[in-house]
Amino acid sequence: MAANTQYYDLYRHGSLGTALTDALDDLIGDERIDPQLAMKVLTQYDRVMAETLQEKVKARLTFKGSLDTYRFCDEVWTFLIRNVTLKLDNNSQQVVADKVKIVSCSAKRSDDSSK
Repeated sequence: MAANTQYYDLYRHGSLGTALTDALDDLIGDERIDPQLAMKVLTQYDRVMAETLQEKVKARLTFKGSLDTYRFCDEVWTFLIRNVTLKLDNNSQQVVADKVKIVSCSAKRSDDSSK
């Protein structure tokens, strides 16, 4: 991928991304790193998460439920699905959830100059 490619910050909101952000905030608060370095770390995290998931995860998931709401804004789809049954293609076990939020983004950012 091009060096100037930008990545979505979706994975920062998961438990690993939140822990990283909290640790970086502590380091900034203790004046052990500059905020600019923390932003570089987060940008690197966004890149590595996106590339690793794209290259390493090959599993497929099917789901069935009732579409509650959906939205399309800035090339990002967001779906809220209720009473969901999830099933991995390679596993017969099903998981049931009251609601699931799905965020779907283009592989390339809309502001990516390498399109």
